Amino acid sequence: MATDYAQVLRSAGLRVTGPRVALMKVARDGGHSSVEQLRQGVLDIIGSVSTQAIYDIVHALTDAGLLREVRCSGALTLYEVHLHDNHHHLVCRGCGRIEDVPCAVGSVPCLQAAEDHGYVIDEAEVTYRGYCPDCQRKRL
Repeated sequence: MATDYAQVLRSAGLRVTGPRVALMKVARDGGHSSVEQLRQGVLDIIGSVSTQAIYDIVHALTDAGLLREVRCSGALTLYEVHLHDNHHHLVCRGCGRIEDVPCAVGSVPCLQAAEDHGYVIDEAEVTYRGYCPDCQRKRL
């Protein structure tokens, strides 16, 4: 993703504000981040922002397709910069660590559902679950 966040925001039809630019930077650098982690990162950059403003920004950026929600059962909703690259996620059952996993078969194979029920499918999410190397060692 380009690092000219003012242009990225404008291209998405959003107003350019200091908190929005800061949140995009934090999301880019933070990987999979909770709203609280995003809020703390924005505070570190600009000094003052309300929690409600962070939620509003996260929702606006997600609705505009600039952020992607990563939901893992039993965990907080996390956010990442939406790269539109069809990657999936590997989640550790022990510690909750999340890793990005490229699509195994190539370009958007998961969009070929066996039965689409008349839907026009434009996105698929796959979550692999298991134990990371650290948690595997702890389980022995």
